[in-house]
Formats: sequence, structure tokens, C-alpha cells
Amino acid sequence: MSRFDYVTGAVELDRYPPDVADDNLQAWDAADEYLLQHCATLTPLPGPTLLFNDGFGTLACALQDRSPFSIGDSFLSQLACRHNLQKNPMAGGQVQFLDSLAPLPEAPALVLIKLPKTLALLEHQLYALRQVALPSTLIIAGGKVRDIHNSTLQRFSDILGPTRTSLAKKKARLIFSQPTGPIGAAREQSCTWPLEDTPYHIHNHANVFSRTSLDIGARFFMQHLPQGLEGTVVDLGCGNGVLGLTALRLNPQADVHFVDESYMAIASSQINIQRNCPADLARCRFNVGNALAGYDADCLQAVLCNPPFHQQQVITDHIAREMFREAKRCLRIGGELRIVANRHLDYYHKIKQLFGNCTTLGSNQKFVVLRAVRT
Repeated sequence: MSRFDYVTGAVELDRYPPDVADDNLQAWDAADEYLLQHCATLTPLPGPTLLFNDGFGTLACALQDRSPFSIGDSFLSQLACRHNLQKNPMAGGQVQFLDSLAPLPEAPALVLIKLPKTLALLEHQLYALRQVALPSTLIIAGGKVRDIHNSTLQRFSDILGPTRTSLAKKKARLIFSQPTGPIGAAREQSCTWPLEDTPYHIHNHANVFSRTSLDIGARFFMQHLPQGLEGTVVDLGCGNGVLGLTALRLNPQADVHFVDESYMAIASSQINIQRNCPADLARCRFNVGNALAGYDADCLQAVLCNPPFHQQQVITDHIAREMFREAKRCLRIGGELRIVANRHLDYYHKIKQLFGNCTTLGSNQKFVVLRAVRT
């Protein structure tokens, strides 16, 4: 927990999950501070306040007296925001949460955007915003100087209208955009592509990893998936669900659950099952969640995982380690965890220490596929 002092107050903030997050990292950055400094100079106008991509709830905690809408694609970020709001209650403040595919409130007065990691998600959010913003809507984005490129500014000006930037401060910069351009039809930022060596076509929403093709880690993992299992198999951190889709075919007696903290990932997975193997839909479940929270102990036969090694823009392995611990808790005796990972991450020793065993099923110059059995 760290104290964040901003121009009109102070809040105590945790990264999330607080029990496993890196204590050396803080829950805010210079862009949060810059946005709040500028907001303090504004006269509040009638209309909703929208906060996009508020990673750990820094903006929501500081501006909760405006009863803002917090909008993003990350369930973990929503949990982090709720956690930090509980630590910093403010009389009369109420934050409402919307996922990245939900309709936006009409006629917002103020919009604050933390620049997301992917340009496709930014485009999706700007097109959605253009449908509801008025010429009087104040739209201010913030990000690190290194993440604001000419292409970023061009997206704002093309979709919203005239755009300018602030001076840099603590390696952060603000973007000001005025929504005066014509309101066109919202442009679809999802895409569809054929899955090689199969009759399947894969749909990806804007914020799903490897949006336009099969990522090379998943391609390698697909050569080492289990076959002939019964019981429940979880595609953990499923993304577009390509691993679970393959597991459905290889394990016709198993149920497959798709779990991810991204709302767009779960929506993409559900579309991919509905379109490619609708007869198997009854064997599937789709859950937005934090790792395997909500699953009982000793209930799963297998967990398949291509774990992330970053949280937002920060490289870290604590989410992967939490996934491994949750897998061990939820697997039956004899159940197995299978993962694919970059070789340099050295998950072999972490998994062996946790499970007491770990086998390398395959490796190449970049990736390794590991298997551990709960004994």
C-alpha cells in the first residue's frame, strides 16, 4: 500500500492482487498525476464523467465525488478499483463500472482516458466515444511520452476532431481532443482470420492478444495438448479461445471452460465456439474472472495455460504464479497443469517446487511446454 498525494487530496492505493503484487511497484503513474492536476483547474460541467482504462482505480478514487463511470476491458482492473475505493471511501461518491463492450452514457461532460497498451483498443474506445460525445465534451487522454506517437494523435484527430498535446511533465503528456467531426458509424475493430490446417475461422475483438493471426506460442502448444480426457478442462487466460477450441476436438468426453480477465477475450471465445463448433456449445462455459477464483478445490481434470508475463505495461510474473497456485488448488488428484511459456522465464523450477514434479513435453528455440500432475 502506498500513499498517493495529488493536487486536491491524498489516497492510499494498492496494486492488485495486493497479496501477490510486487511491493516495489506503485498503483499510479505520472499520467494519473498530470490528469488530476489539470482536472483541478476545470469548472465542473453538468453531465457524466467517464474514466477509461483506470488500471488500479487511481482516477476513480480521486474523482469519486463526481460519481464517474469507470470503463475498461480488464476485470482485474475493476477488482483493483473496487478494492481501492473501499480503502478510500468518500461521502456521496459512487463509481459505476462498464465493460469495454457496453454502451456508453450519452452526452458526457468530462472524459479522461489512460492510453491503453493496444492501439486497436484505443480506436474501439474512441469510435464508441464519438457516438455519445458533444462538442462541449472535454476529452483528455494521458500517457507516457514514449507511448504517444504521431499515429496515436492521428487516431484522435481522425475519429474525434482537432487534437493537441501538452508539454511533457515527469515523462508524461496529455492529449486534448475536441469532438467536432461528423458522427459516422462506429467502425468495427474486431477481425476474423482462418486457423491454419483447420476449417475454423477465429474472431478477435480489439483487445485480444495476437489479434490478426495465431500467435507462435499457441501454435507450438497446440502440438502438445492432452487427448481423451474426461471431466472439466479449463483454458485459463484463454484469449480468443483457440486452445480450448482445439481441446474440445481432442477431448470429446470433456467439458471445456474458457476463463480470462478480459471481457473482449471471453466474448471472442464464445463467438468462436458458436461459429466453429455450435454442437459443442453445451460442453462449454465462459467466465470473466481472476484466475480460478470461484472454482471449488479438487474439481478440474486439466488446466491449460499460456500465462501472461505482464500486467498492463509492467513486466511481471506474479499473475502467472497465481495461476499456477490456483491450478494446483483446483485440480483433482491426478489432474494436470500444462503451460507454454518463453524459455527465459524459467517456469520449470517454479512449477516443480509447487507441484513436486514437472515434465518438459516439448521445446524449441523460444518456447517450452511443461506438464505438472497433482499428486
